[in-house]
Amino acid sequence: MILKPETVEDGARWDDLLLSLPAPHLLQSWTWGELKRRFGWRASRLSWRDAAGTPVAAGQLLTRTGKLSGGLKVAYCPKGPILDWGNEDLRSAVLAALVDAARTEGALVLKIDPEIAYGTGAGEAVEAELLDSGWRPAPKQAQFRNTLLLDLLQDEEALLQGMKQKWRYNVRLATRKGVHVRRGGVEDLDLLYRMYVHTSLRDGFVIRSRDYYMQAWGTFTERGLALPLIAEVEGTPVAGQIIYRFGRTGWYLYGMSTNQHREKMPNHLLHWEAIRWAKEQGCEIYDFVGAPDELEERDPMWGVYRFKKGFGGELVRTVGEWDYALRPAAYRAYRLLMPVALSAMRVFGRRRVAREAS
Repeated sequence: MILKPETVEDGARWDDLLLSLPAPHLLQSWTWGELKRRFGWRASRLSWRDAAGTPVAAGQLLTRTGKLSGGLKVAYCPKGPILDWGNEDLRSAVLAALVDAARTEGALVLKIDPEIAYGTGAGEAVEAELLDSGWRPAPKQAQFRNTLLLDLLQDEEALLQGMKQKWRYNVRLATRKGVHVRRGGVEDLDLLYRMYVHTSLRDGFVIRSRDYYMQAWGTFTERGLALPLIAEVEGTPVAGQIIYRFGRTGWYLYGMSTNQHREKMPNHLLHWEAIRWAKEQGCEIYDFVGAPDELEERDPMWGVYRFKKGFGGELVRTVGEWDYALRPAAYRAYRLLMPVALSAMRVFGRRRVAREAS
């Protein structure tokens, strides 16, 4: 028997509850919800217990009335809800309750993207149930659908041996060539943002505002849930990363670099030091965050995928993002509007970044 959901309003209690469940995700953490609240989202946290009072599920629901949605409200449970997806009764109860919560919020659509492995028994069962219950695959993924995971239960020598030979060589080459990776703090975030601006312009992707990253990086760093890493050559910063941790997983969410000293392979050493830090923190998995939807060389992420794969991670495909239309007519309009709105956002984003870089 699964009891009705209860609202959790205490940060420590929420995170403790999450960490008692299988595979809790960073984007379901209290701190992530607080970050999004600062940028216009409302966060509500729901938990479920069984008859014995044991926590069995949790879902952080974010809602927002935004410009991109044409003034319509969207509800989103990022990388959630968290539960044993193989438990049919539990998942049905949790999904129904989330739909009710989103409807109460007045949302036109509820979006979820739980990390359930695609093509597995549980994944196939969940996809079938979602389709039968009126859910549909989202036309656009908010988060990366697929990723690469590295097992950190191995010792450092085994991790090195698990890399491709060239990657292992480059980690050692970087050290020989004078690359030094230091662990930074909030005082380094402005430097890393300037480097991120350069990276976005060079590689052709759009980034958010400076204020967003100062909050996203700074809040987690101050709480010990993230670490800025800076690769330097003779004291000159040439590349950086922001590594996050929550529970037993470390996440590589942000990387940035200059064009200086790239032949010294600073990014290989950066990842190795990030892996070592995550292992020090007690993490059992290192999540490289992001892999192509289809493993084809023409995919824009193919080069990034090959780089990540060289460290020995295992590709994991998930069922991706799903939508439940609470107001079907408005949802149809939303689906038509979103590609135009996203295109405009990219144009304005590129202009903003170009101004910041000048």
